[in-house]
Amino acid sequence: MSNTSKASQRINALLDDNSFVEIGALVTARATDFNLKPADAPSDGCITGYGVIGGNPVYVYSQDASVLNGTLGEMHARKIANLYDLAMKTGAPIIGLLDSAGLRLQEATDAMNAFGELYLKQTLASGVIPQITAVMGNCGGGLAVLSTMADFTFMEEKSAKLFVNSPNALEGNYTAKCDTASAKFQSEESGIVDVVGDEATVIAKIRELVCLLPANNEDQGGTVLDCKDDLNRVNPEIAGCVGDTSIAATILADDNLFFEVKGNYEKSMVTGFLRLDGQTVGVVANRSEICDEEGKVTEKLGTVLTKKGCEKAADFVSFCDAFDIPVLTLTNVTGFEATKCSEKGMARAVAKMTYAFANATVPKINVILGKAFGTAYTAMNSKAIGADLTIAWNSAEIGTMDSKMAAKIMYEGQGADVIEEKAAEYRKLQLGAESAARRGYVDQIVEPALTRKYVIGALEMLYTKTEDRPLKKHGTV
Repeated sequence: MSNTSKASQRINALLDDNSFVEIGALVTARATDFNLKPADAPSDGCITGYGVIGGNPVYVYSQDASVLNGTLGEMHARKIANLYDLAMKTGAPIIGLLDSAGLRLQEATDAMNAFGELYLKQTLASGVIPQITAVMGNCGGGLAVLSTMADFTFMEEKSAKLFVNSPNALEGNYTAKCDTASAKFQSEESGIVDVVGDEATVIAKIRELVCLLPANNEDQGGTVLDCKDDLNRVNPEIAGCVGDTSIAATILADDNLFFEVKGNYEKSMVTGFLRLDGQTVGVVANRSEICDEEGKVTEKLGTVLTKKGCEKAADFVSFCDAFDIPVLTLTNVTGFEATKCSEKGMARAVAKMTYAFANATVPKINVILGKAFGTAYTAMNSKAIGADLTIAWNSAEIGTMDSKMAAKIMYEGQGADVIEEKAAEYRKLQLGAESAARRGYVDQIVEPALTRKYVIGALEMLYTKTEDRPLKKHGTV
């Protein structure tokens, strides 16, 4: 492996020191059309091999933009396909570092077929081994599809480009007006990119994620580490995190380490990984506000489900279920976003999320932090759709809707005094966590400060969970 190319430097930075073993170093392009000579394409513009990250075996390929602009041709793709075969045989994650001008025009249909073969390899690997891609340079056209078919996509924040059509090819658009290929656009608007940062940050975050994930779908949720954090840690400050649940997740986590994915996309729904008693857990949480490091609210989001938020949650839960990672939900939701734009896809998105939660057979724990109203709550991993254990804070409210709104409906035309009186009565009889617990919809009512202790206890109880489902090829939602 060349020690000078960007592609090789990235691999060396990603893997543990001196752990990389290159495969297929002598493979070169065999097409000779348009004067493309094999001698001009060392490794055919793609370095492939295996190594370890934090002691975890991984396979990695890195496109070399200094060779034929990193374009993807027949042999280039064959090397990646071979790497997929090895990863599937041995049950280890595969990581792609993408930096390419796209399809190699000199190879025409051979290159087109190569793309298709890679898509098939990715499809077969989906749900079997984790697939991670990092866009380090150009990633356009068919490569954008390859990147997005991965489970997680990282992107360098300044010079990397990810696009199907370049910004200037979009009617009425140009790069200076809206750079649709930028990391900002792809992480905030399209939701394709999970983590954005400079190259060193991207590499560091990939290493962090790999150490959280299982090696494959038979790895039973991944390695359980020895937890040195206090399992019964008391956190009174978490009571103030009903709104910003990314902070709540950080407080709950072992050593306060929470790895958020798609953090720039639809911030009203938080998704990410943490460890509890050393076990990797996926977190899905409603977020109604964003706080700064000093705890001051910088942005209000509302306690409603959005179309994008539901889709984000559904995809994440499906990944966790595929890889046997328990799911923890932190719930604070009162309804659905009500706009003409969101209504176009709301029902389908909520259905997708509901299906993902109900279909998942991993341990599922729901913690109700604030309000849990109506169908929005039902869809948010409620006991009705399969949560194994529902924990509510003693301050939580659970019911069909806000008490004052319910009183206005039931006592329409009555005076303000009557509405207030009946609202208070409704709140006491229908919305308290105790009311839901008496009916068996809540299993435990806890003080916020003790949440970590109870969630860890629930995970220990559910560790050996198995669940039979009807025999079918797959669902259709």
